[in-house]
Amino acid sequence: MTPDEIAVVRGELETFAAEVFEPFARKDQRRWGQVYLRGLLTDGQRKSVEPMAARLG
Repeated sequence: MTPDEIAVVRGELETFAAEVFEPFARKDQRRWGQVYLRGLLTDGQRKSVEPMAARLG
């Protein structure tokens, strides 16, 4: 997905991520979980953290 396509479904994605990452104790862990999930959905061959972060800006 492109960043624009992710923006279209961002609300639904945040709701889903909130449910998935609810058991995480710390707020920062839940936030980074959401960022990681968005990174997995982006276009790009490499799905390790550094390339995903570069694509998300």
